[in-house]
Amino acid sequence: MKISVQINASPYQHQAADTAWGFIQAAIAAGHEVYRVFFYHDGVYNAARDSRPPSDERDIVKRWSTLRVEHNVDLVVCVSSAQRRGLLETSVAKKVAGYEHALADGFRIAGLGLLMEAVIDSDRHITFGE
Repeated sequence: MKISVQINASPYQHQAADTAWGFIQAAIAAGHEVYRVFFYHDGVYNAARDSRPPSDERDIVKRWSTLRVEHNVDLVVCVSSAQRRGLLETSVAKKVAGYEHALADGFRIAGLGLLMEAVIDSDRHITFGE
């Protein structure tokens, strides 16, 4: 089964990111394809390169980056949501003199078109967070 996931909540404020990550791990272990994870609204904070949780806590951003490397899951951050929160794509950051390296490894910026593509192309689309 081809699955796409949408995450709308920040990584350390709600359980949504942890639950989504656990769901994705279980889906992959069961032989399903996770086509795309789309980070929307406050969910874009899951891609923040400068997130530095204490060493005795889970590192959700690192988990997502590892998921990309190990399973080639497409990690897409909504461009509008990211810009509203200061997570700028390199080309936009250069135009507005912002921080150019805001996203962690493995993430990319795109628009809602890729969310719609994921919904259409997947057998199931699951949303985590408000």
